[in-house]
Amino acid sequence: MSILVNKETKVICQGITGTQATFHIRRSLDYGTNVVAGVTPGKGGETHLGLPVFDSVAEAKAATGGTASIMYVPAPYVKDAVKEAVEAELDLAVCIAEGVPVKDMLEIKAMLKGSKTRLIGPNTPGIITPAQARLGTFPENIMQSGNIGIISRSSTLTYEAILEVNQAGLGESTVVGLGDDLLIGMDFVDVLELFHKDKATKAIVMIGQSGSTFEETAAHYYKNLSRKKPLYAFVAGNAIPFGHKMGYAGEIISNGYVSVQDKKDALEDAGVIVFDKINDIHTELQKL
Repeated sequence: MSILVNKETKVICQGITGTQATFHIRRSLDYGTNVVAGVTPGKGGETHLGLPVFDSVAEAKAATGGTASIMYVPAPYVKDAVKEAVEAELDLAVCIAEGVPVKDMLEIKAMLKGSKTRLIGPNTPGIITPAQARLGTFPENIMQSGNIGIISRSSTLTYEAILEVNQAGLGESTVVGLGDDLLIGMDFVDVLELFHKDKATKAIVMIGQSGSTFEETAAHYYKNLSRKKPLYAFVAGNAIPFGHKMGYAGEIISNGYVSVQDKKDALEDAGVIVFDKINDIHTELQKL
């Protein structure tokens, strides 16, 4: 079992003919990911990496039955790429680009609301289910199949979390990098809900960071679950508060100051096992 992606997921790559896309799609194909098509406007009818290339996501889906998209498109074009994925009613879109304009992300959040499509990112290493599917830039050689789900807001610390799980001798069910940008698609609550429904996921590791209130929202969600799986958390950063309000379209998510310690306190109050050092996680996981 896994969440969001597995070996059956039919993947479309938006921007497939670019340098980064070529490099990572080749690795994903070698990993066994079921990539079925690419999209590059103006290059429809060509082939790349042995895959058919289409001018639009709608055409690629109609021809191949694709259900998920991995986007290797520059930040200024992300809004249009997401719009195509939403209009084609894909189940999942993964956006690698860093620095998508906030205005564009507000419009993207509005597009996603009420749609069939879930968005991971932007500014994310993506999502990987070991030995089944790799959508993004994950170093697949460090992955081990197992029963620990990982959710992270810090791209680089995601890899540290994977190594901690491996050191505990457990392995991962699915790993999701939420993205480091100010505004993102899926958040901790979205992924926690999916991991709690996944029978193969025994416990969850969550990596947070300074800024925003994603961790406090997750703590509130977890605290109010009637049946919950063990949740282990590390929050990166120091105790310097951020002093500005942040918000999604029509929804204020922070009011006042939030420090890393505030996040830790909220998580601990919710029953989450919180670590001061990320390399302490494997010791606790060994008790499972």
